[in-house]
Amino acid sequence: MGRVYMFETVSGSMKKMGEKARRASVAIARADTGVKNQTLYFIANAVEAARERIKAANGKDLDVGREKGLNEAMLDRLALTDERIEGMIEGLRQVAALPDPVGTIDNLSYRPSGIQVGHMRVPLGVIGIIYESRPNVTAEAAGLCLKSGNAAILRGGAEAIHSNRAIASCLQQGLSRAGLPEDVVQVVATTDRAAVGQLITMEESVDVIIPRGGKGLIERITREARVPVIKHLDGICHVYIDDRADTQKAINVAFNAKTHRYGVCNAMETLLVHEAVAAEVLPDLADRYGQKGVELRGCETTCAILSQAHAATDEDWSTEYLGPILAIKIVGSLDEAIKHINGFGSHHTDAIITEDFNRGRRFLREVDSGSVMINSSTRFADGFEYGLGAEIGISTDKLHVRGPVGLNGLTTQKYVVLGDGHVRA
Repeated sequence: MGRVYMFETVSGSMKKMGEKARRASVAIARADTGVKNQTLYFIANAVEAARERIKAANGKDLDVGREKGLNEAMLDRLALTDERIEGMIEGLRQVAALPDPVGTIDNLSYRPSGIQVGHMRVPLGVIGIIYESRPNVTAEAAGLCLKSGNAAILRGGAEAIHSNRAIASCLQQGLSRAGLPEDVVQVVATTDRAAVGQLITMEESVDVIIPRGGKGLIERITREARVPVIKHLDGICHVYIDDRADTQKAINVAFNAKTHRYGVCNAMETLLVHEAVAAEVLPDLADRYGQKGVELRGCETTCAILSQAHAATDEDWSTEYLGPILAIKIVGSLDEAIKHINGFGSHHTDAIITEDFNRGRRFLREVDSGSVMINSSTRFADGFEYGLGAEIGISTDKLHVRGPVGLNGLTTQKYVVLGDGHVRA
């Protein structure tokens, strides 16, 4: 983290944080890989040592959340279990173990003139990260920004304030022990919404904004920001069960994709089933969903097969439930499935279950999403599972990065030219 700031005015505090971050970005951009890795290990060790203190702080946030009537999905996002704290620690250590992208040069080639031209990876500069609920983002974002050579300003949600402060103290310990400037990562202490409005307009000191949270937050930032934004609006993820699918694989994947966790952006929200296998697959799946209390909303044909299903509305096909509700639609072909996904999905994560190699390849090529899968649960769309160590978010944009955003996504490229006294004729 660095310091936790609270000033008399939101405008003044944010401006000062931006100035400090800009200066600190110079120091972290030139820090060598060894120092950055050492800092990450120091932070991981501090989190491990403070496990009980972090859980106690998280307990306060959960108590306040229940008093305020947060739903179960939001409380699940807010909770820091032993497993999730261990995930934070492991994520930091994985990031430390990953190759440092900063300074790498690729595509280096000789031109007819004799010069060599290539691309060098460089940090983005100062990254503003705005997030809700999940306090583990504080550690993950700090770790990824540090390793990729960026300074960061982190603004968590009011509902996680105690958890974020506890994790922030661990970040401060790690930075201090490694001898890096405290202002490399700063956490906004105020929960005043005006801080967000200020941060997303600080063009002189912030290079990019990354929001993580509900649709309302993302839409507001996208609408009001004057700083470039890396974002995703929804996680309307699909699983399509093809008529050439292995039945058991299909049932297992479709069940996991929906019920592993509800309040996450990579959970399946719509299940598409080929009409030739619907009567075979859906009854078994419905029984398993019923045991988990999942409400089923289906098309007319689905309701004819499943008496427990409610009639779906047009709105259901474009809804991110983030809860135990699933929309089911029966389709007549792969073409129809792809058309539905590209028309109603959010370009996040979509999967096909099939034993037909060519159909799988078509699905990969034609579905316009950040992650596209064959015979795999959508729940794998995650930076940790992809080997990124941790992720700062999952982008559904096409520029400048798409899918889980790890180290490479937090850098950009510049052309480098190597010559030996060359002049242009």
